[in-house]
Amino acid sequence: MDSHLHVILRLEGSRAVEQWSDREVAERWGKLYPPRGKWRKPLPVTDDWIKQKTSDQKWVKETRKRLASIGWFMKCLKESLARMANKEENCHGAFWASRFKSIAILDDEALLATCVYVDLNPVAAGSAELPENSPYTSIKARMAKISDEGRETELQAALSHASAGAVLMPEVAVRFENDHWLCPFSSASQSAHGFGGMLEGFSLPNYLKLLDETSRLVRDGKHSVSRNAASILERLGTTADVWTATIRKMFSRERLLGVAFAFSRERLHAAASQRGCRHLANLNGCQA
Repeated sequence: MDSHLHVILRLEGSRAVEQWSDREVAERWGKLYPPRGKWRKPLPVTDDWIKQKTSDQKWVKETRKRLASIGWFMKCLKESLARMANKEENCHGAFWASRFKSIAILDDEALLATCVYVDLNPVAAGSAELPENSPYTSIKARMAKISDEGRETELQAALSHASAGAVLMPEVAVRFENDHWLCPFSSASQSAHGFGGMLEGFSLPNYLKLLDETSRLVRDGKHSVSRNAASILERLGTTADVWTATIRKMFSRERLLGVAFAFSRERLHAAASQRGCRHLANLNGCQA
C-alpha cells in the first residue's frame, strides 16, 4: 500500500530451527548478510567463512535465534525497503513511522479472513477495481503464475466447480499451486520451498471464488456475500453471516487492533493459557 504493508508469516517454531546444523545456520545467514570486501561489495560465502563462523558457538546461538525471530525478519525487510526509498528520494533518516505490529492468527477461519483482507486492501482503498488486478498482492502473483503456464481455461472450469460448492480433487488442486514461491492454499500442494498448504480440503479456485464474493463488501453498490459461497464457508465451520460481519468489521477500522485473531473462543483460551494470562485482545471482538 502507499503508506504501509501487510505480511502473513508462517512460523515453523523453535523445534525446526533447533534441527538446523551449525553449517545451515551460517549458510542461511550468509544469504541475508554475505561477507563484504572492498567498497562493501558482497563476497561469496566460502567454506572458510562458514568454518570461521561455526567455530564461534556464541555467534551460532545468537544467529539461530535471530533467524527464527519475527522482529529480525521485519528488520531485514524494512531496512532494505527504507534504503531503496531513501536512495530514490535522495534523502536520509528514518523511513518508517513505527517498528511493526504483529497479530497471532490462531485458527483456519482467521487465517483465511486475513488473507482476504490483505488481498482486498487495494480494492478497498480504491487503487484497484478487481482483486486480481491489485498491484503487489499475493493474488496477483498467483494469477500471473497461472497465466504464464497457460492454465486460464482450466482455472475457469475449476471456478465453476467451486461456485457449485464442489471440492476439487487433490491432483487438480495441485496443478494451480505447486512450485510457487507463495505458500499454497491446498494441503495437497507444496511451495517451491517445500512448505505444505494452509487449509485442509481447500484450493486456490475456492479462494478465488470466496475472494470475489467478499470483494462485494468493500465495493460500492455490492453489499453482501452471495449464498454461492456458503458451502465454502461451512467447510471451515463458519457462515456467510459471520464472515460478512467479520470482514466488514476489519475494513471499517482505521487499523487492525488486537494481539490475536480467532473465530474460536477455544483457541483464544488456549493461547491465553499458553501466555500465562486470563484474556487476549481479539481482533475479531470476543475475548478469551
